[in-house]
Amino acid sequence: MTKSLFPGFDGLMTLSRREGVDVRPTLLRVLTDLYVQASTHSEDEQRQFIELATRLIDQVDDATRASVKAKLAIYPQTPVPVLQKLGLVAAQEGRRIPLAREIPRAAPAPSPARTPTEAEQRMAASMAMQPKEAAEIHDMFFRADASQRALILHNLAQTPLKAAPRIPTAHAKRAIQILEMAAIAGDVDSFIHELGDTLILPSRVAAEIVDDPGGEALAVAARALDMPSPNFQRILLFFKPAIGNSVNEVYRLSRLYDRLSDRSALVMLAAWRGSTLAVTRAKYQPSLHDSDRQRARSSASQTRPNVQPGSSPAVRTGSSGSSER
Repeated sequence: MTKSLFPGFDGLMTLSRREGVDVRPTLLRVLTDLYVQASTHSEDEQRQFIELATRLIDQVDDATRASVKAKLAIYPQTPVPVLQKLGLVAAQEGRRIPLAREIPRAAPAPSPARTPTEAEQRMAASMAMQPKEAAEIHDMFFRADASQRALILHNLAQTPLKAAPRIPTAHAKRAIQILEMAAIAGDVDSFIHELGDTLILPSRVAAEIVDDPGGEALAVAARALDMPSPNFQRILLFFKPAIGNSVNEVYRLSRLYDRLSDRSALVMLAAWRGSTLAVTRAKYQPSLHDSDRQRARSSASQTRPNVQPGSSPAVRTGSSGSSER
């Protein structure tokens, strides 16, 4: 199990100590989530889980240890050495320590601030920058390589371009939970739908972000949601196996994400939104030109008077009422 998902586990641990980007909490959370998803395990899977989990439990923060402890405490197939490491069984007796029932969470207090409507958000987004500028930034980013993308994102923080408005906190938190669940389940369609709906992006752009092989676009989208770094790392490991199985790629994107500013992400979000308007205008521009030309031809072909001013002599009327030429 762990070999297929984390073939570079030892390399990740070594690089973590050398590079200073600590992914051990994320690895322990992911390892635990994978383990409790199955009802039974082979001896080899149990051995690997015991070896990896017991190594990581002493090396992670209290919040990660508490989260893992809560999941493994109610999982019936948790190995005894792991339970002992977490203090869930007595070291000599090998029995589980009785746990208190979970305290129900109180309903969150309503926020006094009014959340902007979707129409208000779309209006603000459309005013962020000119569609042509947005399309140029969008195309330049997706054509660039990894080092060029990092430079683009760094420079966006210094530009005078107007950034997109922040996603409301309550909406962003809900979206982060849904995105992480979709990533764990491998549900690409739900992930794209939720990302597009939350960031107010059409499905075409949301799919382009998700399908981007480099992962930088997904990092920008996550930063625009103010997603915590461990959540982003879990999505990488679950949702992007080509990246998650590469030690260097995990750390490259982790460093990029930690250094990425909110402003850079929100300016890029404004560019993604504005590029949609540019594409729509380009799509309908030929038909608009055709209509203009048709109207011009219609005006030119209108019936003109047969007798133009000055083309015939004046007609005089005699005293008898008859005409004389």
